[in-house]
Formats: sequence, C-alpha cells, structure tokens
Amino acid sequence: MHKLIFNLFYLFVFIATIGLVSCQNQAADEKQTVKSNKPNVILVVSDDHGKDALGCYGNPIIETPNLDKLASEGVRFNNAYCTSASCAASRSVILTGQFGHATGSYGHVHDYHHFSTFDGIKSLPVLLEEAGYATARIGKYHVAPESVYHFQEVLEADPRNTVEMANKCEGILSSDKPFFLYFCPDDPHRGHPFKPARWDMPNTFGNKKEGYEGVETKVYDPKDVIVPEYLPDTNQSREEIAEYYQSISRVDQGFGRLMNMLEKAGKMDNTIIIYISDNGMAFPGAKTTVYEPGIQLPCIVKSPSIKNKGTQNNAMVSWVDLTPTILNMADVSYKAEDFQGRSFKNIVENDKAEGWDEVYASHTFHEITMYYPMRACRVGNYKLIWNTAWRLEYPFASDLWASSTWQGVYRSGQEFYGNRKMEDYLFRPEFELFDLSNDPWEAKNLAKDKKYADVLKEMKAKLKAYQLETRDPWIIMWDHDSSMQGTGVNL
Repeated sequence: MHKLIFNLFYLFVFIATIGLVSCQNQAADEKQTVKSNKPNVILVVSDDHGKDALGCYGNPIIETPNLDKLASEGVRFNNAYCTSASCAASRSVILTGQFGHATGSYGHVHDYHHFSTFDGIKSLPVLLEEAGYATARIGKYHVAPESVYHFQEVLEADPRNTVEMANKCEGILSSDKPFFLYFCPDDPHRGHPFKPARWDMPNTFGNKKEGYEGVETKVYDPKDVIVPEYLPDTNQSREEIAEYYQSISRVDQGFGRLMNMLEKAGKMDNTIIIYISDNGMAFPGAKTTVYEPGIQLPCIVKSPSIKNKGTQNNAMVSWVDLTPTILNMADVSYKAEDFQGRSFKNIVENDKAEGWDEVYASHTFHEITMYYPMRACRVGNYKLIWNTAWRLEYPFASDLWASSTWQGVYRSGQEFYGNRKMEDYLFRPEFELFDLSNDPWEAKNLAKDKKYADVLKEMKAKLKAYQLETRDPWIIMWDHDSSMQGTGVNL
C-alpha cells in the first residue's frame, strides 16, 4: 500500500513538472512572439545635408526620387532642428537625447580634438540592445567612447558609396530579432583629404570622375543650381553647390537600394524609417553656425503607425527628441527624466499640436581651435542667438575657410558675403534677435531696437531657464551667474 502511494506521488510530481515546463515554454514562445513583433528601426543620418537640396522640400533641380518617395509615404517635418551644426556634437545628441553641454560632447572626437561623452551616459543603441534588438552601424561614427555608443555589429563599406553600404546591410535586414540599423554616409560632406590646391577650384564633395561602382553619376550644371540668399551668387558658389548636389544624389541612390533590400527581406511593413542630417550644408553661413541654414534640417519619418501618408508637419522638433521618440515608437519602456528631449511620436500626424513651438540650440566647439559658444532659442517666429564669446573673431572650420565660395569673396575684398557684410559675419554682436516671419534669412538684427525690448527680455529669460534646466556650464557667462557651482566668494 505504501509503495502504491509512493509511486502515485512521483507520478503526480512528474505530470506537474511536465505541465510547468510546458507552460514555461509557451510563455517563452509568447515572449519571443512579442519581441519579434517589435518594429525594426532604420535611422539614416547624412553628413552636412541641408533642407535646401531635396526635391520633397521644394528644390526643383536636384534629383532625389527615393527620398522624395519616403516623404510621400510618411511625414515631412518642416521645422526640425539639430542642436549644434557640427558633426560629432550633433550625433552625440541624436543618440543620447541630451544636449552636448550636458554630456561633455562639446565638439569633435577624432584626431587631436578628443572631446568625449561622459562614461555614465546610456545611448540609443545600448538601450535598444537591452530591449532585445540586434544593433548594427555602418559609415560615419564620430562619437566616443565606444562603450557608451556600442553597437553589436560594425559593418564595413566605402562611406562615400551608399549603394555599397546598402549591400553590406543584407545580414542585419534579415535578422530574426527586431533590428536597429544606424546608416551614416559621409556624403555630402566636403571631400577628403584637404590638399593644397588653387583657391578657386571647387571642392569635390567626395565626387570622383570615374564615379563609384554601382552608382549612376548625376552631374549638375552650375548655372542651374539654386544659390540660397545667405551665400554669394558667384561662379565659385555655383560650382561648389553643383558638386554638393552630385554628392546628395549618391546618398539618394544608396538609400533607394537599401529600401529595395528591405522590401525584398519582407520587413518594409514593420520598419520605422527616419531620414535626417547632422547639420546644414558645408558652406560658411550654414554649418558651424546657429543660423537657420545650419540647424533647420530635413526630417522625414515613415512608420507602420502612420495612416495619413505624404503629409507635412510644422511642429518644432529637435534632435534631442529623437532617442525618446524612437524608443517610444519601438514600444521600449524608458524614463522620461533620463532625457532632455521628449518623444514626438504622438504628434507625428498632428500638425496643430500644442506645446511644440520652441527649440533650443547649443554650440560650443567644432574643431578644438574653434571656441565660440553660442546658445539660441526659437519661440514661435522669434529667434535669439547669444554669442557668449562675441569679442572674438568668429572662427572657421578649416574646410569652410578653404572653400572657393569663401575665398572668392575674401580675396576680392568685397563688402558683402551673401546677405551679410563680411565684417558682420566675422565680428558678431553679443545678441542677435530675429523675427523669422518677416526676416527668414536673419539679415536684420532687432536686439537693439527699443520696440522689441520686451521680446528680447522674454527670450533671454527663456534661454537662461533652458541653460539652468539642462545644466549648461556656460550659464556662468550671464554676469558671472554662479547658480550651478557657487563662487567661493563671501557676499
């Protein structure tokens, strides 16, 4: 009798164990199903591509059919801003959701510059990896340290050949896991290396006479290009803009190839695709400035959740918003307080969303020799720039100084560079206040106009509050404001 009871007991334990294992396996399968249903994410960040050179943003000359198609299938933002018109500083913000002055990402990381993000920061690829994503990057990196900006896979290709780059992404596109692909061409950055040449020769912007394998070379006639108002309409400008257009057409072809591969992999309907640039076109007056051409950039978002395709959105969004937005779109939990930006997922299709009418910019360095801190805010149609080092001559990025566009004006001794006097470009006032509704090219400084005294006061207050909230060390430049660190002076 005891033996029978003993055997029945062990039979019960065995059946219970089988049931428990079965339940666990079922739960694991359900968990895996949930994981695999998460959307994939492709973030494309081009290098020095302004809004000026995209068909979907109104340029009738340049050929960008693949990016135009993306806009027709998603949402095009008209007021999207980087926070610093400098490659490395901007990319750190894109991947952390924090301003560069808050993370130590003050300027370039490569070569002799050595700026680097604080070790304790958690970046987008790390957060997505923790959520079960496969992460991969290809092309320009330009952030440090690797431990902060870690990707599981680093793909290798010529960053000037976006078709080759796309072809190297086949493995990640066919991943069994949801994936995050960070796709970063070198185009249309000015060409390397910067060897001495005749001053009036246009930069190549990475273009080569022999072209690139798999890429159809698109050549533009300088007489046809569109010269923005802030640039001089000279032969040098037109020749360089034509080269710039050619480089962008190469980006577009590679992007098209990537989309074809995504479609072939059967992942198109479950992939979030975002196209942006790190800063504006590499011409004096745009890149390295906080003027609109330097920081107001293309932003095209396509997502499985978007119902109204081919729409526009005028909300003011910022690259500091990208990391929380992508996490939110990917249904990855996060703490809002960990970021200085905020998710714009819920207003992608809401062009009249309230509370999206302010953006801020924070530029401190480009190259380490280019110390010129600028803080800026745009509130509605008003924009304030604070040049904290206004007593210094405005410094030049080495490639912009060498550009034939700048040298043509500089060498000829002309009074104006585009819509600004040369003297005003090189020696800036402490404050620049613009009404963008009447002055979109920021040519008329209203900071000393008594009629705008109240506007100036309000904008200064907003700028200072933003600096305090984001722990900007340069807040001390407000009359030695020591609210963040104390003075050591007994008052």
